[in-house]
Order: sequence, then C-alpha cells, then structure tokens
Amino acid sequence: MAQARIQAKANEGRFCRSSSMADRSGRLLESLDQLELRVEALREAATAIEQEKEVLLEMIHSIQNSQDMRQISDGEREELNLTANRLMGRTLTVEVSVETIRNPQQEESLKHATRIIDDVVSKFLDDLGSAKCHLMSLYSACSSEVPPGPVDQKFQSIVIGCALEDQKKIKRRLETLLRNIENSDKAIKLLEHSKGASSKVLQANAESRLN
Repeated sequence: MAQARIQAKANEGRFCRSSSMADRSGRLLESLDQLELRVEALREAATAIEQEKEVLLEMIHSIQNSQDMRQISDGEREELNLTANRLMGRTLTVEVSVETIRNPQQEESLKHATRIIDDVVSKFLDDLGSAKCHLMSLYSACSSEVPPGPVDQKFQSIVIGCALEDQKKIKRRLETLLRNIENSDKAIKLLEHSKGASSKVLQANAESRLN
C-alpha cells in the first residue's frame, strides 16, 4: 500500500513537470510568433523607406531636367540646382538595406533578369523607340493585369523564378525606366516645339524687314 502511494506521488510529479514544460514551451512559441509579426513589419517599413528614397531621387532628378528649369534665368537655375543638389545629397545619406533570402535558383533568375534589363538600357542612345517597346514587353511580363501590348514570354518565365520581393523590385525598376523615357520624350518634344516656334519668329522678323 505504501509502495503504491510512493509510486502515485512520483507519477504526479512527472505529470506536473511535463505540464509545466508544455506551458513554458507554449508561452515561448507565442512570444516567437509575436516577434515574427514584428520582424515582418520591420522589413515592410524598411522596404517602404527604400521605395520612398527611390521616388525622392527620381523627383529631384526630374525637376532638374524639366522644361521649366530651361525657361528661367541662369541665376535662378543655378540657385535651384544648388537646392536640388543639397536635397539629393541629404537623401543619399539615408542608407536602408533589406536583404532578400534566395535559393540558388532564385539567385540565378535574378541575375538573368537584371542582365536582360541592363542590355535594353544600354541601347537607349542607339534606338530609344525600340528600347521603349522592349521595356514595355518586359513590364507586361511582370503585370498581373491584362497587358495592352505584347508580353515577353521568356522574361516572364525568368521573373517567375525570382523571389517574390525581387519580382516587385524588377517591376518597380521597369516602371521607373519607362517614366524616365516618357519624361525624356516630353522634354524632346517641348524642345523641338520651342525651336520650331523660335524659327518661325525669326523667319517672320526677317520677312518683315525685307518688306
């Protein structure tokens, strides 16, 4: 009888220890789950800062190369460029880096996609129109919506092989390149229009002098 009571107490002790360990393990797991949410929130916030930095630099660069900057006095342009350069310098002091975890296949896919985009960019000066069309087909390959034009199927399969974060970055880079081309086209058209208007004025003045 005494032996049975001793054995019962021993079993009770083992049960309490097991229950206590399970509770402790559960609390630790819950804490890690909460920390995982905070880690993901941190990465998302850092990525948002990265994107904001890119947007700010693009906007500053766009202002510096805008048609309005060409239509003001040299003194005003110099002063505004100094301000723009100061803002660009301060923006560049913000360093944020979010590393993407990739397997070897995703790493290779990212390198392949980057090479394709770099190759198109290198041809901007040779044939801007053709490069723009090519970029549009690359961008369509990254879009989840029905594309308005042709899709580069090969590039699409390469992008699908990239990590999800890299897919988003590739799409953002293509968007930025297309916006820059669009802004360049507008600047060139405005410049040509300005030259054409100036030529007409000069021609009219010359004709009036002759008459």
